[in-house]
Amino acid sequence: MGKIVYESSLKDYMSSHVDLKQAIGYKYETEAAHLQRFDRFLVENYPLATSLTKEMVLNWCRKKSYEAQANQCARASILRQFAKYLDSIGVAAYLLPKGYFPSEKPYVPYIYTQGELSRFFVQTDQCCYCSEFPSRHRIMPVFFRMIYTCGLRVSEARLLKVGDVDLENGILSILHSKKDNSRLVPISDALAERCRQYSKKAHPFPIPDDYFFPALGGKPITIGNVYKNFRKFLWQAGISHHGRGHGPRVHDFRHTYAVHCLKKWVEQEKDLAAYLPVLKTYLGHDSFEETAYYLRLTADVFPEITLKLETYYPEIIPELEGHADETN
Repeated sequence: MGKIVYESSLKDYMSSHVDLKQAIGYKYETEAAHLQRFDRFLVENYPLATSLTKEMVLNWCRKKSYEAQANQCARASILRQFAKYLDSIGVAAYLLPKGYFPSEKPYVPYIYTQGELSRFFVQTDQCCYCSEFPSRHRIMPVFFRMIYTCGLRVSEARLLKVGDVDLENGILSILHSKKDNSRLVPISDALAERCRQYSKKAHPFPIPDDYFFPALGGKPITIGNVYKNFRKFLWQAGISHHGRGHGPRVHDFRHTYAVHCLKKWVEQEKDLAAYLPVLKTYLGHDSFEETAYYLRLTADVFPEITLKLETYYPEIIPELEGHADETN
């Protein structure tokens, strides 16, 4: 993504704000694009603005008829961050109170059963050739298994390059992921073999910078394409989709991986105090809180192990609430 050029009277402040965020490790690309839309709003409505007033903030954050509550909250949060930056450098800015706009009810992840996973992957294996997406029948069985068995975010799998997949040693290099973090992800022998067989056909003459899961034109498969195929496989597998905001979602494969890991470790009487940091690193979490969240989720999904979890780890099991940092 090229550097965005802002044009309003606050353009220099916006550029400096984005540069600072990126300098300390945030990608801040989506947020920078949101600020560009706010920049156009200022050009059209407040061309001579020298500060960030309450009127400007509330007019921009006013909920649009077609947008979800979560989107309004996201826009408000980005502007709040910009206001904090302006205030830090001595520019007058109205700071929208945190939580000013009510948020939607937190999404509770859908945890797939082993039976549902088996049926879903059977359907990916039966995926047929499609002239509009020639590699679809090869990509889908590997792509969805990789997300689940490695606990990957969708974007992490989509943007893998050929050079990021060590087929000999069975290791994925996840580079510049969320908050610009990178990590190495070991994969199972079964998945490594699937990747090798897939790569022989999809990349007979491998080029490290090519996308491992390519669409037409050598570009990475799109989120829209992933979701379209996901919904088709769900339906074929007999797994009900409960509508927007209710799941199941593609991202729930990652949640399911974490919950299934914890369930297995509890049943094997592993020391979770030692294993949770391993899971944190494997999933690429920025904080221990993100990983500990799965303890409560595991207890809620599998009530039979609740007592054991709460007996040994009463202080680190948080209340079950949606975690904003777990989205793509």
